[in-house]
Amino acid sequence: MLIIGELLNGMYKEVGEAIVKKDKSVIQKIAKAQVDAGADALDLNCGPVSKDPITDMQWLIDNVQSVTDKTIVIDSSKSKVICEAIKKAKNKVIINSTTADKEKLEILVPLAKEYNSGLIALSIDKKGIPQNKEQRLELAANIIAFCMENDFPVTELYLDPVVMPVDVAQAQLKGIIEAVREFKLLCDPSPKTIVGLSNISQGALDRSLVNRTFLVMAQEAGLDAAILDPLDEKLMDALITAELILNQQIYCKAYLEAYRKSKK
Repeated sequence: MLIIGELLNGMYKEVGEAIVKKDKSVIQKIAKAQVDAGADALDLNCGPVSKDPITDMQWLIDNVQSVTDKTIVIDSSKSKVICEAIKKAKNKVIINSTTADKEKLEILVPLAKEYNSGLIALSIDKKGIPQNKEQRLELAANIIAFCMENDFPVTELYLDPVVMPVDVAQAQLKGIIEAVREFKLLCDPSPKTIVGLSNISQGALDRSLVNRTFLVMAQEAGLDAAILDPLDEKLMDALITAELILNQQIYCKAYLEAYRKSKK
């Protein structure tokens, strides 16, 4: 599974303050900590504190790239920010994200193709978040069709079913896991699947338990990637163990230690 660290987000107080003060030491410390914990990629999001998101995103990219060559995920709801920030990337990136809306697809699919990047696509549109699996599948199919029509490789597409908090959308969660499984059946070769894991536990008391339980269930459904907190050791242990049980890792008695060593 592709593990994308979520902690370089301006919504976190420490990161938000570092962006405002341009304190690169905080950003670099968090970047290295996530990589050391097993992150394959790092999601960068300026958050609501940014008054100049283009400049701030470029600053984040520069400072993260100075301490790691891991994949950078450029996370912004503003296409202009992504279009400008991607020019700073030294290595392959993942764009986070487009929606099923044609206006966004027309900008970000060609951009991803030009830069040979991955593309995260949310199964939402202007009507809002879908309320059932069927709506998610319809939007995902529309996104895939647009990518195919514009010669963007579907194998570089990460479809996100949009995970909802358990405290407000409990009835949807089973369908979201089923959508992860069925997204893979929409075309051949199949797209990748991804979730923003922490969304499920917003408002919950034991967030780590909720996160890791959902993650393991989604892994069994074929999940390819997740944006998560790699510093949550219990979450990472569950992820590694699920891969073992699904025969995606070779068993040894010290499999947790072996997995972590393989990431270094």
